[in-house]
Amino acid sequence: GVELKDKFQNIGAKLVQNVANNTNEEAGDGTTTATVLARAIAKEGFEKISKGANPIEIRRGVMMAVDAVKDKLKNMSKPVTTPEEIAQVATISANGDTAIGQLIADAMKKVGRDGVITVKDGKTLTDELEIIEGMKFDRGYISPYFINSSKGAKVEFQDALVLFSEKKISNVQTIIPALEMANQQRKPLVIVAEDVDGEALSTLVVNRLKIGLQVAAVKAPGFGDNRKATLSDMAIATGGVVFGDDANLIKLEEVQPSDLGQVGEVIITKDDTLILKGKGKKTDIERRAEQIRDQIQDTNSEYEKEKLQERLARLASGVAVLHVGGSSEIEVNEKKDRVNDALNATRAAVEEGIVPGGGSALLRCIPVLEQLKTANPDQATGVEIIKKALRMPCMTIARNAGIDGSVVVAKVEDLGAEFGYDALNNEYVNMIEKGIIDPTKVVRTALTDASGVASLLTTAEA
Repeated sequence: GVELKDKFQNIGAKLVQNVANNTNEEAGDGTTTATVLARAIAKEGFEKISKGANPIEIRRGVMMAVDAVKDKLKNMSKPVTTPEEIAQVATISANGDTAIGQLIADAMKKVGRDGVITVKDGKTLTDELEIIEGMKFDRGYISPYFINSSKGAKVEFQDALVLFSEKKISNVQTIIPALEMANQQRKPLVIVAEDVDGEALSTLVVNRLKIGLQVAAVKAPGFGDNRKATLSDMAIATGGVVFGDDANLIKLEEVQPSDLGQVGEVIITKDDTLILKGKGKKTDIERRAEQIRDQIQDTNSEYEKEKLQERLARLASGVAVLHVGGSSEIEVNEKKDRVNDALNATRAAVEEGIVPGGGSALLRCIPVLEQLKTANPDQATGVEIIKKALRMPCMTIARNAGIDGSVVVAKVEDLGAEFGYDALNNEYVNMIEKGIIDPTKVVRTALTDASGVASLLTTAEA
């Protein structure tokens, strides 16, 4: 029936599209590899099933093979650790643009493996790297009357004390002890709380205007549990405590000098607050960072992961901003895409290492599949499907270069471990030395996503 074929093709086309999108989200590149693999798995799988093979057993075989390949990739993977290696990978990922490669390597060096690196439009023709050390969050001053800087509308304090409260502060009596304490020490006081309003706010403003009291109030960032956690991070980074949280029932009125955080510098604008040089204990900060790392490991939600990653960066290492320059909006946007791609690929490489590129890493996994013990012929077919698919990326690259793919694949399979086919120069080279590499994570994700097609083989029998 024609109808069936079309149905399969439609399903197939949709699948492949999903696969490509997914891989890009996870590891930032490698969409073509995933698409080629998915197509190969789907084509072979549909063919075998239409000839009467058992889809469930085929899928078992496929999954068995995929797991074996993942292990092999892990063993093959070369770590990327030195600044030179990182710069090399970043350059390759940016299509050979050394300047971008260097920029990314510098950013990673400055903020470490936990750092957040964001890409923004630059104001000039050149690319610049800005490092924000300390904690920046997107809440500004509660009232413009706190502004004390002649240069622009902001509050700037050196060597300030910080009071953290999880609850709203409305009653001025509760904060007078903290104000007096700051005044005695001749230090400015910054209040970070859920909100400051009512007479508490008006008293602060009046004192600021009348007697030049050095004070400012800021709303705590985030909502709910996220806000709790962020406040607690800030308290640890500055060596203070959070009032009004459930674990710590000291009243604001009973504040002790050791309860206030201490910071070297605070800059508050109408939109955000930057806390620099917190005086928290190194050991406490490290312990907190470890806790967050554990949570990142444990969570499955991408959103949660991102939030935790941000907190970790703020706490442990600061934030790097890459300002991408250019002479026109089009140029900047095009370059920004390149930088983002390169950044994702480089992160992936630092996380899980690199393998020889050009599809050769997957070819190196074929011998492993030959040793697999399967329970029945259909499972063996599943393994064969993956074996065939692993040859496709290399074959496709050769074909696109106008060369006979199967000859290239056979030749690469005969060569040593790191060798592969360099399509650009039509020669066989040591891929790692030539810098033709893929981040292991990208290859692994491409395979995982592509093999997801196999599970749909079992449902697409209509």
